[in-house]
Amino acid sequence: MALGTNVAFGGASGGTLLARAAEALGPHGLIVRRRSSFWLSPAWPDPSDPPFVNACMAVAAPGLDPPGLLTVLHEVEAAFGRVRGRRNAPRTLDLDLIAWGDLIIEDGGGLEIPHPRLAGRAFVLAPLSEIVPGWRHPRTGESVEALLQAAADRDQVRRWGGWDDRSAWP
Repeated sequence: MALGTNVAFGGASGGTLLARAAEALGPHGLIVRRRSSFWLSPAWPDPSDPPFVNACMAVAAPGLDPPGLLTVLHEVEAAFGRVRGRRNAPRTLDLDLIAWGDLIIEDGGGLEIPHPRLAGRAFVLAPLSEIVPGWRHPRTGESVEALLQAAADRDQVRRWGGWDDRSAWP
């Protein structure tokens, strides 16, 4: 799963907000297996909006299927003040189900796995490559490293510290 934020909520922002969101997954039965570093990226499509802090996590979701996990992610987003409105608008929390192993799903109801824009987003591919460097896109067979090298925004993202390096958090 991918996490992102560029708007403070409840007195927290950046890495602090992402850490709180990760903690909020536990009561839903999710188990965090691996976490990437934090990565900074400019807002898109309007780079004058606040920059994003991004990360990826590998989670176990006992008893949940992909639609069930997506429901949990939306519930956690809402608990952190996420209001769905204009696409790509600044937001307190963005939790995306980006992949489920090598599964391919298009359910027609809004769930598409792998995430339809995953392959072109360095702000997701860079942290994803940290936690599952051998992952391959199930549609194309391309490695996460090859996708990252081909991403147009790869020079606009930078590692920004980790979960335990709280001095780097705003």
